[in-house]
Amino acid sequence: MKYWLAKSEPSKYSWDDFVRDGSTYWDGVRNYQARNNLAAMKVGDQVLFYHSVDGKEVVGIARVSGESYPDPTTDDDRWLVVDLEPVTKLATAVTLAAIKATAALAEIALVKQSRLSVVPLGAKEFKTIVKMGK
Repeated sequence: MKYWLAKSEPSKYSWDDFVRDGSTYWDGVRNYQARNNLAAMKVGDQVLFYHSVDGKEVVGIARVSGESYPDPTTDDDRWLVVDLEPVTKLATAVTLAAIKATAALAEIALVKQSRLSVVPLGAKEFKTIVKMGK
């Protein structure tokens, strides 16, 4: 199993929207590195749901329920989506400031490549953030 972090602006699609819908395809990725990360996702992988722009915080855990396929929101076949389903909301949102202040998370892509919308995490990093949220 692999671990990921995916960003969404809560004004466009929030954790509450995701829970209400029960599942979604993760669309709108228009960066090649982030697209390659989507392509690498496998069913069962765990994904931290991050509110970007407003909040800048990890708010929940999702699971990959369907592997990559062409993004239905565009005719450009370079772009992909994956299917995600919510698993659980974190008891306490984990802010970007808290992540940056945690030495064990200093090298994660969220910090080092902050513009990417989908980034990989190591198992230890994933577990550290989840622990911070409980």
